[in-house]
Amino acid sequence: MNSPVLLFDGVCNYCNAWVNFVIRHDKKKKFRFAALQSEAGKKIMQQHNIPAETDSAALIDNGKVYTKSSLLRVMKHVGGIYFSVYLLIIVPKFIRDFAYDIIARNRYKWWGKKNECMIPMKEVRERFL
Repeated sequence: MNSPVLLFDGVCNYCNAWVNFVIRHDKKKKFRFAALQSEAGKKIMQQHNIPAETDSAALIDNGKVYTKSSLLRVMKHVGGIYFSVYLLIIVPKFIRDFAYDIIARNRYKWWGKKNECMIPMKEVRERFL
């Protein structure tokens, strides 16, 4: 079984905070990460037919691509108390995606953005593609 890969907007402050949350709580170090803007991220997007203009992070897990509110699957992997967040998966997808789209559309306005992708700390650098 391959490690799940989380693609994220590397210049988005909210996205970076979310990735840092996953890193802190992924006790089994299952996840690998790649910024959408990185060469590795672009290659993975191409391999999985994810449009370059996507406005969503993406989870590649066992060959399947999950975007928008389906990213709740990340919390299933993180486990522990955070598994309860995954239970929001019972909400109809069109409602979850509507909420996701509002956040995605406003993420730079609400949380700001960096001029360049984050540089991972030495302790986690090997988990970045």
